[in-house]
Amino acid sequence: MDKEAEMNEQPIERLTQEPGKDSQVLPRFEAALVFAAQKHKAQPRKGTAIPYISHLMQVSGIALENGANEDEAIAALLYDVIEDQDVTEAELTRRFGPEVAAIVAGCSDSASTHKASWQERKQAYIAHIATASYSVRLVSSCDKLHNARAILADYQQIGEPLWGRFNASRESLLWYYQSLANAFQEAEKAQGEPPSRVVKQLSLVVAELASQVSGSKLSLR
Repeated sequence: MDKEAEMNEQPIERLTQEPGKDSQVLPRFEAALVFAAQKHKAQPRKGTAIPYISHLMQVSGIALENGANEDEAIAALLYDVIEDQDVTEAELTRRFGPEVAAIVAGCSDSASTHKASWQERKQAYIAHIATASYSVRLVSSCDKLHNARAILADYQQIGEPLWGRFNASRESLLWYYQSLANAFQEAEKAQGEPPSRVVKQLSLVVAELASQVSGSKLSLR
């Protein structure tokens, strides 16, 4: 089997391995969890009192449930430290290795203090998915899935006031998540990968969110 074919088979192999095999939590993962908790300790989830680390733990959990290796699971804990905290790619390389650092860098839509506009950054991130590695797409799609689930759950509870939490409009956010779901699907097809559970779930959650928002808009007329 050539290297490309082996990479394309990797997600299925990971999900079908023997129960209990390579399932222990390793010291490097524990260190990454502590590091993430320290870096994000004063950061809540947007518009809530929920500690941000809860999101990172769930992103890593989704990744592990979908076959992530140790580097990918660690990167899922740390994917926001370059973008939101005072951490460089070089520091991540020193602490957790080049593979983790590369995944985190690939998941960041801006590591600069001089950021482009929201729309420009999101368009660039969507375009980047087409050439991103399997590992970057796994971590990124797990992040987007958890975000989309949280948005849907909060929308069902509080309705239209939810959108005031964000730096973009309701329409822009829906466009972004729909575009992401499509981009992940197209990247999987282009790489010859079978449709992943994470991307399937992301597409379903985003479609449900769009449907409920559309229904709410109609009921207000």
